[in-house]
Parts: sequence; structure tokens; C-alpha cells
Amino acid sequence: MRKPYLDNIRWMTVVLVVVYHVFYMYNAEGVLGGLGKITKLDVQYYDLYLYLVYPWLMMLLFLVSGICARSYLEHHTDREFIKARSRKLLVPSTVGLCVFQFIQGYISMSLGGAFRTGDYPVALLYPILVLSGTGVLWYVQLLWLFSMVLVLIRKVEKDRLWNASARTTMAAILLMTALIWGAAQMLNMPVVVVYRFGLYGVVFLLGYFVFSHDEVTEVLKKWAVPLAAAAVLWGIAFCVNCFGENYAEAPINRSLPFTAYGWFACLAILGGMAKYGDFENGVTRWMGKRSFGLYIFHYLGISFTALMLGKSGNVPPLMVYSLSLAAGFAAGYILNGVISKIPFFRWAVLGIGKEKNSVQG
Repeated sequence: MRKPYLDNIRWMTVVLVVVYHVFYMYNAEGVLGGLGKITKLDVQYYDLYLYLVYPWLMMLLFLVSGICARSYLEHHTDREFIKARSRKLLVPSTVGLCVFQFIQGYISMSLGGAFRTGDYPVALLYPILVLSGTGVLWYVQLLWLFSMVLVLIRKVEKDRLWNASARTTMAAILLMTALIWGAAQMLNMPVVVVYRFGLYGVVFLLGYFVFSHDEVTEVLKKWAVPLAAAAVLWGIAFCVNCFGENYAEAPINRSLPFTAYGWFACLAILGGMAKYGDFENGVTRWMGKRSFGLYIFHYLGISFTALMLGKSGNVPPLMVYSLSLAAGFAAGYILNGVISKIPFFRWAVLGIGKEKNSVQG
């Protein structure tokens, strides 16, 4: 059975990711990857949004993905899981890169002025564009890797660990804060900082083994308000101490305020949505069905707007921000609608196959 609150968490989180990438594109805190500051403000106080959501946005998506992996595997074999995850995740992040996302690579390189620094050999240009087009697909790549590791773990643990985790208490959940902090110190890529194998891998596995239990969900529902209060306090501590610094790199993204805030926010949202957001209607179903496409395509619209309008400096910043936000949603929904109907591309870019599963995966 589907759990509507998990679908709601996913599409709502993706919407926040779109907004995040607009602020990220023009941030004034030195976080690399976007166009950078386009205003004349001494301090862009609205960049506080980046600090408020970054510690938990992707952590929450990996947590929910772990929960959904358990839900899928309760009704499917490991072989079916591997096939479904490979089609939905591996294909778009490999084949999709080659046939479509290289366009994102061109835009990203143009934003960074890469084509002004020298000529690239024709034989190397396309592979460089493909690699540069990875963009938001890093999440998809890591999720596929964690899914494959999960299959191997399942062959060893035989549900013993999963069954034992049903008895997880609130005290144990609070102690997991130390585990999250420790995981944040390990297996971090030195240059491409979003590839955090330790942190996101542990969160994914906790989703599968611990938070997929209805008994644990009931614990979170009971403690949702105190967890939200704790998240607010940690969030204030993090923002006050770190605003203006590069939150996406060490030591900030490995600090206790960062990891504790991210973890408590995830717990509060999971418990709060299970308690108050476990419903569906026409709007939530529409948004849920298109959340993956919105995630895959939104950054293309934002970065294209930055290249065409933001980079010139001739368009008022407020208009650039507004048009970037509109372009992010437009690209996400329009490209998803178009490409999902084109043979081959629907498979290569969005991982859409012929079969339709009714179980959350």
C-alpha cells in the first residue's frame, strides 16, 4: 500500500529544491557552481534560505528513498528491485547524460566562462559536456549505488536487523545524531562536495532498516512537535554561527550544528507529515507523479535563464530571480510532459518503462 505522506514529502521537497537552486545560482556566500552575486547589496540576507534548507533537503530525500525501498522490496524480489532501480536511476544518469543532459553541461560551462579560456579538442568536447551535465543527477547516481549495496546487505542480514529495528525508541533515535555526525566525516568527495557517500548512505540505510517500520513512525508522530522545536533551535544556532560562510564545504558541512539541524529537521518533517500530511487529492497526486521530472529538468531552466539574462547584468536582479524561478518550474513540467511521450527518450532521460508499479519504489 502507498503511504501518501511519503509522496507528499517528496514532491514538496523537490519544490523547495527548485527554490533553493534559484537562490544558489546567485548566492553571495562563495558557494561555487552557479553564476554568483548579481546584486549590489553588501549582504544578501535572503540567502538565509540556503542555510535554512540545505542541511536537510537531500538528507530527507535519501531517508524517504530508504523507506520506499523497503516498501517496494516487500512486494518484489531483489532481481525486480535491481531491474526497476537500474531503469529508473542508472539509465537516466548514464544514457540520459549522453543523449540529453550534455545540454546542461554546455550551459554550465558557458556560465563559468569555460569557452573563453581556450579551445577544446573536438574529440574531448563532447565527453566534457557529458560529465559537466551531471548536475542534479548526482542524487540519482548515489541512490542507485546505495540501492545496489542494499541488495548485498539483505543477502547477509536476512531481515534480522530490520526486525530488531521495529523496537527502536525515541532515545535511540536521538542517539542517532552522533551516528549522523560521524557519517558526515567519512567518504566525502574532495572536489565535488555533493557526493557524500558516508552521510547519505547511512541516512538511506536508516530509512530502510529503522524508519520503514510503522511502530517507529508512531514514535515520530508522538514526538513531532518537540522534534520540530529542537530542529528550530539547532537551525537558529547553525544560521547564526555560519551565515556568510560556505555552508556546502568542510568544515561547515561536517559540523555538529549542520548535521544535528539536518537530522532533527528530517525527523520532525517525517513525524509531522505522517501525522498531519497523510492524505491525497487531485493536486497531491498531480504533483507526486511529476516530482521526478521536475527534479530532473528544473535546473536546466534556471541555468539557461541565468546565462541569457543574469550574466549580462542588464536585467534588474528581481526580474532575473523571478524569471529563473518561473523557468525552473516551466522547464520541469514542460520537458517532463514532452519527453515522457517520446519513445526511447522517455526511457533514456526519465527511466520510464512499459510496466507500471503500484508500490512505492
